[in-house]
Order: sequence, then C-alpha cells, then structure tokens
Amino acid sequence: MILEMDNIQKSFGTLRVLRNISLSVDAGEVVSIIGPSGSGKSTLLRCATFLETVDSGTISYMDTPAVTMDEYGNINYVSGAELRRIKSYYGLVFQQFNLFPHYTVLKNVMDAPLHVQKRDKAEVRETALELLRKMGLADKADAYPCQLSGGQQQRVAIARALATKPEILFFDEPTSALDPELTGEVLKVIKQLAEEDMTMVIVTHEMPFARAVSDRVIFMDGGVIVEQGAPEAVFGDPQQERTKLFLRGYER
Repeated sequence: MILEMDNIQKSFGTLRVLRNISLSVDAGEVVSIIGPSGSGKSTLLRCATFLETVDSGTISYMDTPAVTMDEYGNINYVSGAELRRIKSYYGLVFQQFNLFPHYTVLKNVMDAPLHVQKRDKAEVRETALELLRKMGLADKADAYPCQLSGGQQQRVAIARALATKPEILFFDEPTSALDPELTGEVLKVIKQLAEEDMTMVIVTHEMPFARAVSDRVIFMDGGVIVEQGAPEAVFGDPQQERTKLFLRGYER
C-alpha cells in the first residue's frame, strides 16, 4: 500500500469540506477523482500532501504513519527527518504549474533533488535532462518559464515532480489552466506514465481521459465519496442517482 487515508475530516470554519473520507492507493494503481466544483476533491489532495492539516483521521505512506490521532482525538503530525522522508514518497503537480520564474527549466527540475534530497549534482542533472527529453522538452533546458507555453510549463512541472523519484504522483486538475489544444499534450504525458505503472491520483474534469487511463474512479460530492469502482462501472453503469446526474451534465 502506497497511501492510506482513514476517516479524514476537514472543515473551514463552519463549512465541512471532507466528511469521514477514506482512500487507499496500491502500487501501480491510477485513481481518478471526479466530481463537481466544491465537492472536496482538491482539499483531499491538499490534506494528503500536508498542504492542509486534517481535523481528524490518519494518513500513512508506505505503511509509515504520517498523521495519527490519539485516544482524545488530538491530531499528531510527524516532524523533522521523518516528515522529510515521508514527503519524498510523493510528488504533486498543481493547476497553475508553480514553477520558479527566475530559474531555468533545468534548474526548476533539479532544485528539489539537490537542495531537499541532497543528491549528487551530476546524477541529478543527468536525471533532469532525461526527464526533459521524455517530456519532449530537451531543447528547453536553458529557457525560462515565461518563454514556454502553458502546456510546456505543465510538462516541466511533471518532470520536476518526477525528479525526486516519488512512489506516487498527485495531479490537481493538471489541465484546468490550459486551452484544449495544450490539454492533449499534457494528458498524453500522464497516459504514458500510467502505461509505465506510475502510481497516480488524478483530480480531473476530463471524463474521457479518466475513463481511459484509470484503474479506479472515485466520484465525490458534498465532501463524501458517493461512488467508486472500475471506470466502465462508474461511467457505463453508475449505481447512484447523484453520479448519473453529474455524468449526464458532461454528456450534454
């Protein structure tokens, strides 16, 4: 088991965003999370990657507890070296790329392996250049983010996430900031990673893509998992009325 989240709850003030959500992801599995805006999808990813703290529940990576809850309901996060080790298990690709604008493409990809993981510079450079080649960006190593299209910037962001050699990649609506023409090139890269058995959790509004690439699809609404299963089951024969209504909206 790469990731296990149990009974996660998260509120912002009086707004309950996640209600007892449990999610587990096995090695090599591709899980797509779909649902309407405001359903809690991105918040779930932010809790999984410690960008938000949970109100209750537990989180483990590679069978290593990262977030625990004591008998009184107090939440405890690991810290220090243990937290750094657990963070090395995952990579995160954002909607808005989040590249360092003053770094070249190559430096963006090399930064975390060098300064967070303290890996050998020559090895990191070789890995970064290979990842850029894989992303179709070998000729952009010395360019700056402002000189790239949105699709190219997102492919750099994927290379950057892969450079730390994570066990699992999280994608938070990776194509939502792109026009349709650029969306295809990013989805092609993610599909290639799926074919290489990269473990991924993908929050997406791209329904045909989720159906084609996923091992499991989760439909969320109102902070709960309404339905989940194999893509053909969720898309082809949904059991819950709320799922049917949501998918009909995409068919129109």
